[in-house]
Amino acid sequence: MNANEIISALTKDQIRNDLPELKVGNNVKVYQKIVEGNRTRTQMFEGTIIKIQGGGIARTFTVRRLSYGVGVEKTWPVNSPNIEKIEVSRLGKVRRARLFYLRDRVGKAAKVKERI
Repeated sequence: MNANEIISALTKDQIRNDLPELKVGNNVKVYQKIVEGNRTRTQMFEGTIIKIQGGGIARTFTVRRLSYGVGVEKTWPVNSPNIEKIEVSRLGKVRRARLFYLRDRVGKAAKVKERI
C-alpha cells in the first residue's frame, strides 16, 4: 500500500459531511464547543470567511469580524469535533480567493456584496 492510501484510509471516517458548503465571502455563524472545567457550553462567532486553505482532513477556514471596533480573526479546522454546527447567513459575491483587503477597510467599505 502507498503512504497516501494509508493516510486517506485512516482519515476517511474523520472527515465531516454534515457541514454546509463553505465559500470565501460568505457570512457564517460558527457554533463552537467551549470546555470550562467540567462544563461545556456553546459560543457563536459570526463573521465573513476571508480564507479557506488546505484539503482533506487538514482543510481550514478563517472567519473575520469586528468586535468593539477591533478586527478579530479565528481559524478552525473544517473537520474539528469542537465545531457543533455552521450556519451560512449571507452568500457573498467575491472574485478572489483571499479577502485580506478587508483588514484595511472600515465600516461600509468592509462589506461584501451579496449573491442573490
